[in-house]
Amino acid sequence: MPQYEKILLKNMEQPGYTGSLADYEKSGGYQAFRKVLKDMQPDQVIEEVKKSSLRGRGGAGFPTGVKWGFIPKDHPGPKYLCCNADESEPGTFKDRQLMERDPHQMLEGMAITCFAIGAETAYVYIRGEFRLGAKILNKAVEEANAAGYLGKNVLGTDRTINIYIHAGAGAYICGEETALLESLEGKRGQPRFKPPFPATHGLYQKPTVVNNVETMANIPHIINRGGEWFAGIGSPPKSCGTRIFCLSGHVKRPGNYEVPMGITFREFIYDIGGGMSSDKPIKAFIPGGASAPFLTPEHLDVKMDFESVAMAGSMLGSGGVTVMEEGTSMVWAALRLMEFFYHESCGKCTPCREGSSWLTQILQRIWTKQGRQGDLDLLTELCKNIAGRTICAFGEAEVGPIQSTLHHFRHEYEDLIREADAMRPKSKEIPVFNH
Repeated sequence: MPQYEKILLKNMEQPGYTGSLADYEKSGGYQAFRKVLKDMQPDQVIEEVKKSSLRGRGGAGFPTGVKWGFIPKDHPGPKYLCCNADESEPGTFKDRQLMERDPHQMLEGMAITCFAIGAETAYVYIRGEFRLGAKILNKAVEEANAAGYLGKNVLGTDRTINIYIHAGAGAYICGEETALLESLEGKRGQPRFKPPFPATHGLYQKPTVVNNVETMANIPHIINRGGEWFAGIGSPPKSCGTRIFCLSGHVKRPGNYEVPMGITFREFIYDIGGGMSSDKPIKAFIPGGASAPFLTPEHLDVKMDFESVAMAGSMLGSGGVTVMEEGTSMVWAALRLMEFFYHESCGKCTPCREGSSWLTQILQRIWTKQGRQGDLDLLTELCKNIAGRTICAFGEAEVGPIQSTLHHFRHEYEDLIREADAMRPKSKEIPVFNH
């Protein structure tokens, strides 16, 4: 298996590392926060992050330093930081490991971000099912407060930084940043119209930065080692640094792996993941979580970076790579994903609310060999009427698996419909009597 320098997973690979404050400090923890408080101005921190070319690790991949720079510097009232820990994309489980095994790494990143944007209050919006993670984070916040890294007059300065852990109720849509903000305010978790954007009208309509757990965890390392160091890793100029990819499905070594961005899917699946668990040929894989369109064996040499995956017709998304072996039904796979999206639709947009139900019914009909001629045209038309017609990106997410399987594996749909036609009773001709 190829070996790469670990950045985010390095501490937890040390024997006996518990993730406590004492262990984190022994590994150099909170030195970056001390550095920014002593030697840097907020603008300098933002510029260093811009220099690193760090892009959001939650799915959208927006440049982190640029997002921070959108926060108005002259705003007289409060500003907020929200860490999106609502990891609920099927096939994605990296943030959970970061929170449970090395929580102070993320908290230090949040403290530095608060310094950079001028926020005194930050929230971690964690998925409701992550009860262990929430318990560990609450303990870590208590440790940081007791040590003076959080609270009033942090490390003897006049700055105040408070971090609170807020558990959601298990709604996938709250991974969308504006739905997260609505939920955090005590409202129903549904996306907002944009503009205005959270940078000016976020939590409680105040300037707000929303960043993902993995994004926050990178910040202390960028401050300690410099933006240019980070920008030199991976696939510059737009896909820099390492990234934690979640490998699951029909592979011998599933798990979380931190690798430089820009290695190929072939290297990731076969050299790192050990190849197919049954040694059957690979049939398809999802490159970036359930909402990313499927790719096929001809895409194995595509680089795992934002631009290359987009050119291949999919997206890097949340970093969840799910592999499927020969013999897996792509109609079944599309149906299982569609059932998830139908269940998780918040219902705010009519195309998504009604369309997800309709799409699920058609896929179920085809899979159970009750499909009809014209179903594939209907699927195609429905997908077109959903994508781009919803407030958030959920619409595009739910149709991606269907559109990609129709593109690459249309014959599997057609075979099931032909079987349905063959099984369907033939109508009897009515005899004609001549008088």
